[in-house]
Amino acid sequence: MHTPFSLMIFACCSMLMAAQVLAAVPLKPSRGENQVVKFRDCPSCPLMVAVPAGQFDMGSPDSEEGRADDEGPVHSVAIHAFAVSKTEITRGQFAAFVTKSKYRSGVECLTLEEGKVAARAGSWRELIYGQSDNYPIGCISWNDAKAYTAWLSRITGKKYRLPSEAEWEYAARSNTRTARYWGDNPDDACAYANGADQTAQAEIQGASSWTTHACADSFAYTAPVASLKRNAFGLNDMLGNVWEWTEDSYHPSYVDAPSDGGAWSGDGVKRVLRGGSWNNSPRNMRAAVRNGYLPVSRYSFFGFRVVRVGK
Repeated sequence: MHTPFSLMIFACCSMLMAAQVLAAVPLKPSRGENQVVKFRDCPSCPLMVAVPAGQFDMGSPDSEEGRADDEGPVHSVAIHAFAVSKTEITRGQFAAFVTKSKYRSGVECLTLEEGKVAARAGSWRELIYGQSDNYPIGCISWNDAKAYTAWLSRITGKKYRLPSEAEWEYAARSNTRTARYWGDNPDDACAYANGADQTAQAEIQGASSWTTHACADSFAYTAPVASLKRNAFGLNDMLGNVWEWTEDSYHPSYVDAPSDGGAWSGDGVKRVLRGGSWNNSPRNMRAAVRNGYLPVSRYSFFGFRVVRVGK
């Protein structure tokens, strides 16, 4: 399903993009990590990273190991400048939203327990492996994620939303052409992405039969956000930890996909998730991997990050 992309980033757009995205930001933007521009729109808002405009080839070539049919055909996409949260939205950030908005996020979630994934009573508050506030939120539906972005837009006066599928892949690839933003070797994953590995195999019931990365990152389930190395755009956990919802409807191929980086509408029966999670094998830990689920679906390994556009 997935492919190395030709990412042709137009460096001349970077400064323009940063100016556009950061105009009128109430908190002073900072530079670091090789001049990555970061900001928050409020003290409790997610930390955002400015991503420059550019063009890239979306999808995976037939030659990519682990590829699926819905990752093609490879097609060129132009991306406008935007900002994306540096990490997945955390449990603490989502809890603040629920507390302040009185949002009700459901009382059932599909979780992996005793070697089986099944629907069980509970929510993001009661994951079996436990989470503190700096872990990525889990048990989140597309509808829950959309409610969070609407609330964030309301309290900041800025335009927040889920990333389009094209924006997500562009951000994940971060000007690389390999299957993963660190290269093609899945066994280098443990420095960059929390997936199924030797730690999970040793500590999770039923994981002894999993296909895993030949490395150990010391996290059997999710890891605190930003525990591992960032990509070239300064973003953490774009692969692994939790699957991330995007704005798009799921389509079984990229035939007639938009070329402007916008979300691809459709029947809305399924929405797209990207990036893989803590229980995924190398095949599902690639930049081009796609997944589609109903917008009401809640799994313990479903989360999200947010995009901000405009001034």
